[in-house]
Amino acid sequence: MQKASVLLFLAWVCFLFYAGIALFTSGFLLTRLELTNHSSCQEPPGPGSLPWGSQGKPGACWMASRFSRVVLVLIDALRFDFAQPQHSHVPGEPPVSLPFLGKLSSLQRILEIQPHHARLYRSQVDPPTTTMQRLKALTTGSLPTFIDAGSNFASHAIVEDNLIKQLTSAGRRVVFMGDDTWKDLFPGAFSKAFFFPSFNVRDLDTVDNGILEHLYPTMDSGEWDVLIAHFLGVDHCGHKHGPHHPEMAKKLSQMDQVIQGLVERLENDTLLVVAGDHGMTTNGDHGGDSELEVSRFLHTYSAATRDLQAKELHQLQNLFSKASADYQWLLQSPRGAEATLPTVIAELQQFLRGARAMCIESWARFSLVRMAGGTALLAASCFICLLASQWAISPGFPFRPLLIPVAWGLVGAIAYAGLLGTIELKLDLVLLGAVAAVSSFLPFLWKAWAGWGSKRPLATLFPIPGPVLLLLLFRLAVFFSDSFVVAEARATPFLLGSFILLLVVQLHWEGQLLPPKLLTMPRLGTSATTNPPRHNGAYALRLGIGLLLCTRLAGLFHRCPEETPVCQSSPWLSPLASMVGGRAKNLWYGACVAALVALLAAVRLWLRRYGNLKSPEPPMLFVRWGLPLMALGTAAYWALASGADEAPPRLRVLVSGASMVLPRAVAGLAASGLALLLWKPVTVLVKAGAGAPRTRTVLTPFSGPPTSQADLDYVVPQIYRHMQEEFRGRLERAKSQGPLTVAAYQLGSVYSAAMVTALTLLAFPLLLLHAERISLVFLLLFLQSFLLLHLLAAGIPITTPGPFTVPWQAVSAWALMATQTFYSTGHQPVFPAIHWHAAFVGFPEGHGSRTWLPALLVGANTFASHLLFAVGCPLLLLWPFLCESQGLRKRQQPPGNEADSRVRPEEEEEPLMEMRLRDGPHHFYAALLQLGLKYLFILGIQILACALAASILRRHLMVWKVFAPKFIFEAVGFVVSSVGLLLGIALVMRVDGAVSSWFRQLFLAQQR
Repeated sequence: MQKASVLLFLAWVCFLFYAGIALFTSGFLLTRLELTNHSSCQEPPGPGSLPWGSQGKPGACWMASRFSRVVLVLIDALRFDFAQPQHSHVPGEPPVSLPFLGKLSSLQRILEIQPHHARLYRSQVDPPTTTMQRLKALTTGSLPTFIDAGSNFASHAIVEDNLIKQLTSAGRRVVFMGDDTWKDLFPGAFSKAFFFPSFNVRDLDTVDNGILEHLYPTMDSGEWDVLIAHFLGVDHCGHKHGPHHPEMAKKLSQMDQVIQGLVERLENDTLLVVAGDHGMTTNGDHGGDSELEVSRFLHTYSAATRDLQAKELHQLQNLFSKASADYQWLLQSPRGAEATLPTVIAELQQFLRGARAMCIESWARFSLVRMAGGTALLAASCFICLLASQWAISPGFPFRPLLIPVAWGLVGAIAYAGLLGTIELKLDLVLLGAVAAVSSFLPFLWKAWAGWGSKRPLATLFPIPGPVLLLLLFRLAVFFSDSFVVAEARATPFLLGSFILLLVVQLHWEGQLLPPKLLTMPRLGTSATTNPPRHNGAYALRLGIGLLLCTRLAGLFHRCPEETPVCQSSPWLSPLASMVGGRAKNLWYGACVAALVALLAAVRLWLRRYGNLKSPEPPMLFVRWGLPLMALGTAAYWALASGADEAPPRLRVLVSGASMVLPRAVAGLAASGLALLLWKPVTVLVKAGAGAPRTRTVLTPFSGPPTSQADLDYVVPQIYRHMQEEFRGRLERAKSQGPLTVAAYQLGSVYSAAMVTALTLLAFPLLLLHAERISLVFLLLFLQSFLLLHLLAAGIPITTPGPFTVPWQAVSAWALMATQTFYSTGHQPVFPAIHWHAAFVGFPEGHGSRTWLPALLVGANTFASHLLFAVGCPLLLLWPFLCESQGLRKRQQPPGNEADSRVRPEEEEEPLMEMRLRDGPHHFYAALLQLGLKYLFILGIQILACALAASILRRHLMVWKVFAPKFIFEAVGFVVSSVGLLLGIALVMRVDGAVSSWFRQLFLAQQR
């Protein structure tokens, strides 16, 4: 019951944070207000007759059409400077050699030969610069919103008035070919359509070749009025290689040939429009609002929106009326045109800027009530984590009352849903979750108020040490500055280094610059002894220096944010396929495979050192044989991925099939290993003595087998000690009728062995989702974690039988390492930095209509560090006990012969290690609960700081560029970390339950 109570209480605390995040998000991230009414030719846009006098003419609506047909060629991610010719910035210097310059020569030739027949415009688009949002803006004339970026790959039909709807209503035949995003936006709107899958960014040619297959025959058939062709090759080439790769020159040259072929086939009554929906960064990504991302061909349309302020609308109407009057006067009085024209242009420009600003202001409406409610929920959740972490280690802490808030939350949710059903109001799931969270708060806060009252000082509510609290406050203050958020990748290693130095200085100041002084319980009449130190003071200092060195090496893998143009991103973050030199590629491939082998060897050596690798249980058999297969599959996939473009044509089908099978095989092996670990988590080697009599040698206060959990908790440590003594041959002088018949090897590391095995099995599939050279970062991650755990273990005292606790500085440093690894794997908390290529690992042909699987793969790539460190968080509690095995404790013996020394039972003492946790199971579960609450508190105050920064600075210039993406990434990272934390603690409890069952069966066997 205690295990279930701990897990349910931690899950409830996570739910409180989820409810706060959802409530804040519903008030902060904006949704578009869509007009459902549509314009018609019978309703003029304003009072009076139209000045063009086109009503009643055939094919005319509000004005006479100048062209009878339109060909719209939309080249995805066509940046404006892609149309520039090769030119030299310095006279006398050779032309600048960039792959994307000078490839659209047909456009330049048309502009030079027929300047009156062609125009080239540079258009600035509104972010977010994702394809679906830009298509909405192009076809509706509306402004995209930030929250729409989340549905870029799950598009929904446009219900507001749009260009495609008006064309079809006017009887125009609209033919489309290209990106299948249009299929979701305009279902059934085209007279003929050829859709092609758009999400496979590694495929540069399928969509473009499919368009070319139908483009010219469709034009020649004449069965169309509007022809739309949406090419994706340039965009995919940017995602895969970047704009400076030679492949970009090939794709632009292909687009130039397409434009030239269309020009040759155009008739006099046909208009050709070549446009890009957005640009791309120097890395080939898009989604943000940098200059290169918002720069594209041509202009966008503008449309009126709803909910405009009457006063501002009146001012705009006056401004437009004045500009129109000046323009009419200018037409009637051409003599003063030169003097009046600049004034008219300025007035019209002011009108357009004012209309755009008013539209943005109208749509940028925040729900302050929901934002405040979400922030309050997050703050209350952090406060509960702080209080409950203190109560968990108090004497006699009860676990059963932990379920009371959960019950109150369910009652509140049911009552709220029933009330809404009674008054027939629509149920809002976000508000339902918030009501459930508030309902569950009430009994907890009431008990907290009644328990604390005024009996204890306020300082006891904040048990965080002063230096740790100061560093945490400094980190939280960073979230309120856009400059510091942008530079967080450089600030995090500095803070982590500060934590490391703080730990070393604290250990030296407290006289604990040694491995922990371990205590022992008296056993069978022997008294505990105090062992001398095993290391000198340089032990922790070496650990600290190693940690700082690993932190520095991990900092070499960094990706520069777009706000720092002088910064140069690490070239090691790019895949090997992007490298041109064959020898350098081979050397890097060898280094990546060496890192993979080193990681595998380190895990196997660690398991062998503690004896768990000798276990015949299925998980260890899988470690011995399955992990090498996973490493081999990973190395083979890297080899195929790095040379897929260079494969001969006859082998490309085979390479494509292997690229699909190998990642799936590695993921399947990892899933199988995890399943075996959950099935048989006790990885020990058990040997039975031959011919030994079946006698009872365990002293118990009860007769017969254990009948309760308390009896089992009492007898388990004694059984373990007896098995160790049997293994060492110490029971020869015992007064029992015979020795125990079972010996177990290294049961003291059974919890950590399961955790390390699980983390290794998780690391291999996550490593496949990254570029090859990130394997070096994963190796540094494991090494850095190992050093940090040893350093933390040197300062965590072990008290037997309890209570057990993990200090705040350990939890803070662990969470900070997760953030540092997030940046070292090439990520940034912005949408253009997302590694979309991860969606195609194991799925080179795409996912079809499925969107959850690519989202899962991309999310696993982005938040791999959060998941690994959250699952491994229980190691902070287990590692100090594990470090007891650094050496056997010996007592000085008087001189004597070898036979006498062999039979002395007090000569050596085998360390109990993690079996000490079973001496006090109540304290063990309380320590797991406290550790989980501390980790959730550290993560919770980060998301709370991001929410406060986003709400306070909601009108800041950089809110949608810096603060909103940071909040979204922190929120998703919190969800991933909380789920990983629950899984890690659940795994420890699964091992604990298996150990109890194993001991119970052993005890029953001894009774027979």
